[in-house]
Amino acid sequence: MFCIPKRIKDYAGRFSLVDGIPFKLPVSTENSPALMAIFPINPEKAKDFLPKGIHPFILWKNALLIVTVIDYRETTIGKYIEYSIAIACTRAAKPAPRLLPGIFMRLFNTGQYVIDLPVSSEISVKGGKGIWGMPKHQGHLDFKISEEKVSSQYDLDGKLVTYVEIKPPKFTRLPVKVRASNYCSFRGMLMKSDILLNTHFGINLFSKAKARFVIGDHPRLQDMKALDIGKPLATMYLPSISGVLDDHIESWFLDLKELPKKAPEGMESVINLGLSEKWLSPPTAPIPPADE
Repeated sequence: MFCIPKRIKDYAGRFSLVDGIPFKLPVSTENSPALMAIFPINPEKAKDFLPKGIHPFILWKNALLIVTVIDYRETTIGKYIEYSIAIACTRAAKPAPRLLPGIFMRLFNTGQYVIDLPVSSEISVKGGKGIWGMPKHQGHLDFKISEEKVSSQYDLDGKLVTYVEIKPPKFTRLPVKVRASNYCSFRGMLMKSDILLNTHFGINLFSKAKARFVIGDHPRLQDMKALDIGKPLATMYLPSISGVLDDHIESWFLDLKELPKKAPEGMESVINLGLSEKWLSPPTAPIPPADE
């Protein structure tokens, strides 16, 4: 459970102008459907995707891959789709015990480390990356809802990067209030940001969790195939989320054994971006059949 910080309540209805992006406060969303699918992955191989100080959250014997797609329909910066591919994690000097970080989230700094985060619009890239340090970039995305499935496709350069689909649960009125933490790498820094969610959802677990996650032939995420992604543990559908992005951001230096030969992506990737809300064209790459 959480309470919206007083500083956010105090500036509701006021305005801000950051990096040329004008927005009404707070930075929030309404009436936006979302899907989530959680898959078991190899915990040792998951470590290869995480920086020092970030550890895989272990559920029984497995780490967790979290795929979340939100169709943002009402936000401070317009409409866009956000496709998050992340590993559930904790932040500390040492790995956390199993299971407990899912209950005591603040104690173990539980969250997710974002591997990739394509979005539909340029303004979302500029704000998300420049202000909050999220690894956003534009991609060809869609979000489709039917009675049988909720799905989203992610293309680049005419090729499939990933595709996810879930069978939506029949009941979607479970209430939840939660502070969700995202960890990302940008500018040679580990960045942490939080979103405060107040919504309803439905969930399917274990054998009832029907989902598919496909890594396509685009080279961007081929390394993820080494994670040994298993059958889904849980799927969630949120028909209409309400959320507020916290204005409090934390960051730490990423320390490495040796000085990198190549500088990490930095503000040069953001400074010349504009405020366009225009989307790239819908994805068109073929999806492999379910039995492959």
